[in-house]
Amino acid sequence: MFSKTSKTKQTATTNHGGSAAEKKGGLSVINADLRVTGDLISESDVQVDGSVNGDIRTRNLTIGQSGEVRGEIVADKIRICGSVTGQVRARDVSLADTARMMGDILHESLSIEPGAHIEGHCRRIEGLAEEGGLTVIQAGQVVASHIKKEHNK
Repeated sequence: MFSKTSKTKQTATTNHGGSAAEKKGGLSVINADLRVTGDLISESDVQVDGSVNGDIRTRNLTIGQSGEVRGEIVADKIRICGSVTGQVRARDVSLADTARMMGDILHESLSIEPGAHIEGHCRRIEGLAEEGGLTVIQAGQVVASHIKKEHNK
């Protein structure tokens, strides 16, 4: 009934599934029909096409055209095509022509496509300090330094 080849295939499948679970990375997607209330913390990439009412901390974040976030966002890279209400802190921030941003943006690199809507201040981050802090520059003056990201484990 069971042959050696079947067992080998079954074992290989089990081992592959286990190694994928051990890996960090990948993409977590919040679909358009999903509403999340609460904070999201991820070490991988996140795509929001639905609604999030809470803070988001992740490596790379994409907010799709139908996506909506109400809360603070902290990431390395953010692409906004949908709606954000709250503060955004990232090295690289990109607003598409469909973006609606209501809040302040703390950035190292900022790109805004024509048609994007922004209500808030844009402040350049001088760079990340070695201990993980940020320096905020506003109108050529250092406003705050050593702002640290929260890491809850």
